[in-house]
Amino acid sequence: MAQAPRQFAFQHPGLVRAEELRENVDQLDKLWAQAKIIVIDLQGNARFQNDLPEPEFSSASDFFSERPKNASYLGHFDGIHWFATPAEHIVDLPPHAVDLRTAAASWPYLPASIFAQARALLYWQQRNHFCGACGNALILVRGGFMAKCESCASEHYPRTDAAVIMAVSDGERILLGRQASWPKNRWSVLAGFLEPGESLEQTVIREVFEEAGVHVDRAEYAASQPWPFPASLMLGFHAYAQPQAAKVGDELEQAQWFTATELSEGIASGELGISPRLSISRWLIEDWCLRMGVSLS
Repeated sequence: MAQAPRQFAFQHPGLVRAEELRENVDQLDKLWAQAKIIVIDLQGNARFQNDLPEPEFSSASDFFSERPKNASYLGHFDGIHWFATPAEHIVDLPPHAVDLRTAAASWPYLPASIFAQARALLYWQQRNHFCGACGNALILVRGGFMAKCESCASEHYPRTDAAVIMAVSDGERILLGRQASWPKNRWSVLAGFLEPGESLEQTVIREVFEEAGVHVDRAEYAASQPWPFPASLMLGFHAYAQPQAAKVGDELEQAQWFTATELSEGIASGELGISPRLSISRWLIEDWCLRMGVSLS
């Protein structure tokens, strides 16, 4: 069966994360002089000296002659090593800010992936200064990928929030929903976060029923996408249900079934809008339509 090309953001394999280097402080210090750096401000934007269509990353040594303790090691690619650092420790902060959504939509795949990794990691660091076990201060170790409490020896690791996102079909139609805050006529597949003790499939079933009142019979994993807004992983599913009426809950303004032809014609006429191409939600819709013999491209 033909599958829609995965054009959504953050699909590049990314950096070689080289975990073995994270605890090698001497080696990280040596790498610093020739490394590249991405600077992230408190709003999660990347900062640059120049406002260019594509990013022009600075050398790490342009900001600090020696590797500071708050510089996190991201990994390497094609012989270049990469670090990330928070903007608040830089005296002459680069003036131009680029948000991650803009980067995901317009940058080449590799730098967009580096930005996503850096933003998610520093977001976690900024919100984990104290130990959840004893309340004392934490220090960053292992290249920024662990926070350790010197008081009780507890170890804290970056957190990623898992969420499911699913294209629900009754065999002929796809179930889409919309929130009141979205642009007019914008529709998307349903999504939601895992709860403690749930499998991914259980989350799909629960979320679809909570949001649209539809009972899902089964769900099959399709693809995943890092979604650092601020720190999620979207796990995409194709889900299957019997034909039934949709009944919205508290989270959606509307939920409705669409045939592939209705979607294609509505999008072509401008009467319907779906998620932008940078999101896996768009791919799930396009992939389902292609399975039904209709291309939205």
